Amino acid sequence: MRAHLAIALLCSGAWMSGMAQAATPEAKVAYNEARDRAALEYKTTRARCGLITGNPKDICLAEAKAARVHADEEAHAHYKNTLKAYTQARLRIAAAYFDVDKAKCAALTGNDKDVCLQQAKATLVAAQADARADRKTIEARNDARDDKRTAEYKVALEKCDAFAGAAKDGCVTAAKNQYGK
Repeated sequence: MRAHLAIALLCSGAWMSGMAQAATPEAKVAYNEARDRAALEYKTTRARCGLITGNPKDICLAEAKAARVHADEEAHAHYKNTLKAYTQARLRIAAAYFDVDKAKCAALTGNDKDVCLQQAKATLVAAQADARADRKTIEARNDARDDKRTAEYKVALEKCDAFAGAAKDGCVTAAKNQYGK
């Protein structure tokens, strides 16, 4: 749940306002810089993990990988700026944190390990379900907003029927401009 809220807020903010835009050259530069920072941080953390042995090392490596996946996916989603990219980022981040949870469970034995793995799986499934549900919610809100605009456009066109000639043409043009039709 750690990173999911931040991505959900970013995702919903971009899509509920309907402001998905194409990637700009500045966005590409920011994306590449974020990926480079993530790669550098990953290498640094892996080097620190090399000093540890056993299961703590496995956990350290899994956390380093998860942090890199998190940074890469957030950067990619922000760069693409699409609902699909944000959803995919959340799913991949959830999978990366699932790997961390599995590494933590590896230190346990018996029923404790089984319970830990089931909890990790439940957390993964919940994060995936939340990501998909958020996507569907945002899509539904966008569809509803589009339906409302279409209905308002039809009302505006109907009001234009009260005019004739150039006045009607001006009214129709104004309605088309206002509602983006």
